[in-house]
Amino acid sequence: MIYIVEDDAAIRELEQYALQSSGYEVQSFETSEPFWQAMRTAEPELVILDVMLPGVDGMELLRRMRASAALRRIPVVMATAKGAEYDKIQGLDLGADYYLAKPFGVMELVSCVKAVLRRASTAPASTTTLRFGDITLDDVARTVTVDGEPVELTFKEYSLLHFFLEHPEEVLARERIMKAVWDTDDLLESRTIDMHVRTLRQKLGHAGDAICTVRKVGYKLSAKGTEAGEDA
Repeated sequence: MIYIVEDDAAIRELEQYALQSSGYEVQSFETSEPFWQAMRTAEPELVILDVMLPGVDGMELLRRMRASAALRRIPVVMATAKGAEYDKIQGLDLGADYYLAKPFGVMELVSCVKAVLRRASTAPASTTTLRFGDITLDDVARTVTVDGEPVELTFKEYSLLHFFLEHPEEVLARERIMKAVWDTDDLLESRTIDMHVRTLRQKLGHAGDAICTVRKVGYKLSAKGTEAGEDA
């Protein structure tokens, strides 16, 4: 089952028709309230969210999903007219799996849905707890602590730290980080990595020194500490 939340009737019907024609079972909603009620009854395989909805908007719905232990792993595709780079980064940082900027073709939508569902079905199971030095990440409770003290991270900061903790003492190229955390090969937005590493280091305090810069390549989680300079 795929849920669509879209207030424009013409777009909603087009999206539903395209997905149903491709063999998917679909339920669509005009506003956030009936969608959220349906989520309490039956969880879908994937959600397609518009951003500019009356009442509770799509970004807030995404935020609520990623804050819920029961709903956080449901794939979400943002389909919206807000296609500026800032809006795209905001959606991805909140945990969207894909960002479709309107106008888009129905075949692009179907292809996107297939790719996201395929990726979700083949994703390896996460290790329950990851540790490095004073950092502990509990993937079940979805918490991060440093010396036992909780650290509040955004969805993407958490994903970035998780990736680092899965590959300690390993040089991680920018391209690999972008693909693993942001699911894109587009390095035109690679400064996003630098921004997130910078804030992640700050939030981790002294433990953030373990995130090393490897100049001209990327980053590495190392017990040797942060190398000089923050830009790879």
